[in-house]
Amino acid sequence: MTEQELQQIIYTELKKVAPESDPTGIDPTENLREALDIDSYSFQQLLVGFSDRTGVEIPESDYAKVSTLAGMTAYLASQLL
Repeated sequence: MTEQELQQIIYTELKKVAPESDPTGIDPTENLREALDIDSYSFQQLLVGFSDRTGVEIPESDYAKVSTLAGMTAYLASQLL
């Protein structure tokens, strides 16, 4: 999987939990829950979507690491690339 493919998966899953959003316009350091105006359940669904698409399980202890777009990208890349 390339970094570009990974980025596309992230954007696709973000659109599923916040269909009215434009994931490409999110500041990479902004908190995803705040940027997308989603609750903890939707954030959990986002993480399940990533797991389904990539096979990477994100334990609750790592949620802080994936709270931003940059963090999510780095975390998944470290597991996949």
